[in-house]
Amino acid sequence: MTRTIHEQLQALHGVIIEERECAKALDVVALQAVTQRKDALLAQLELEGDLSPEDRQLADTIRFENRRNAYLLWSALNWIRESMEFFGRKTVPDAYTPAGGMVSKGMGADFCPGGCNGFSCCTQYRKNQPFCQSEIHRGCRQ
Repeated sequence: MTRTIHEQLQALHGVIIEERECAKALDVVALQAVTQRKDALLAQLELEGDLSPEDRQLADTIRFENRRNAYLLWSALNWIRESMEFFGRKTVPDAYTPAGGMVSKGMGADFCPGGCNGFSCCTQYRKNQPFCQSEIHRGCRQ
């Protein structure tokens, strides 16, 4: 069954709104499924000739909503990048040994260098123990 252009545009508008809701809920699995549906709808969309004023208005709304979603996803990506940069910064300044040599404490002291990246499991042991003592992350070097 072929759908009219107006029905196709309405379906696309609904999927774009659903895409935003998935992004706001941080539901990555549903977001990927919705994005695939949106791609399929865009591939099926057949715009030929001039659109009616009603369809033109709906297409403009779709363009606006899609740009809004793009900005939401772009700003979220930038926030993640800034967060990763923040946690990758050196948190402990360089120090000197009694002999006068410089000792660098390294980068990202808030992450476990053993790869577990866990604040709760590793930071509680950082003060006096050289290894992560969590059962899940046993043996991660601190």
